[in-house]
Amino acid sequence: MRQPPNPPPSTGEGGGSGAALTAVVVAHDSADALPDCLAALNREGVPVIVVDNASRDASVAVARAHGARVVAHPRNEGYGRANNIGVRAAADASHVLILNPDLILQPGAAAALIAAARAWPDAGLLAPRIHEPDGRFFFQPRSLLAPYLTNPKGLRALPEGDACAPFLVGACLMVERALFLRLGGFDENIFLFYEDDDLCRRVADAGRALIHVHGAVALHGRGRSSAPQPGRVLRTRWHQAWSRAYVSRKYGLPNPSLGMLAANAPKALLSALILRRAGIERYGGSALGALAALRGVSALAREGLAP
Repeated sequence: MRQPPNPPPSTGEGGGSGAALTAVVVAHDSADALPDCLAALNREGVPVIVVDNASRDASVAVARAHGARVVAHPRNEGYGRANNIGVRAAADASHVLILNPDLILQPGAAAALIAAARAWPDAGLLAPRIHEPDGRFFFQPRSLLAPYLTNPKGLRALPEGDACAPFLVGACLMVERALFLRLGGFDENIFLFYEDDDLCRRVADAGRALIHVHGAVALHGRGRSSAPQPGRVLRTRWHQAWSRAYVSRKYGLPNPSLGMLAANAPKALLSALILRRAGIERYGGSALGALAALRGVSALAREGLAP
């Protein structure tokens, strides 16, 4: 790809170019992470909608103190559902920037993403170059749901400039609001995990490109989106296993649930025998999520969200 033109100095005002950008941040007990995230967006001139998923900490107060518009929910709606609510609320935006509370845009990142969207009009999703706290350049070289640009061994060949990708991690995505809504947004059957893989697949199936924007840089404070809590690991692993099974079935891939159950149940049992709580949560969560998928239990039902 050729390099996009120099980015414009501001992204908050779209004018006739259709570059108006609004950020959507889903928070759940994210008071510690939000200040840096929102301060960076304010510096970039990007208005923010924070969708709060029943936080028990000061997330709502922190968001309002930083000038964000807040949509507060009395219950945890899940990541995808909450983002869909936020995108629908961003009525004046031509593009939305969906990002985690622990994602900190670096100077010029928002403008570089908008410039890339103008340079690559076939782009459906665009993502910045994400660096982990240790400085490592995070780039996922494959996706379960990417039959295009296959990379079965997961070999890492880091891009050195703007590039098409088989998958863009959901920690930070920019998308045309109209396209996002036309495709139905994130799949609301998924409470957590693989909703970004699913969205990438549907964008690609619609004939639009997934673009890594090298000149837009963001720092990712991995694991800081939500405060730790008892049972969090078990719940996380449950949803990882369930969602993997769900998207596999959705796209006609082999159901991984039996394999996940067989691999994790013995480890969970052994962890219980030796009273190793971390192993019980980790392996037990995966086994229970796989079992729930096999039994046809929905993630929404587990979270009390099923109609």
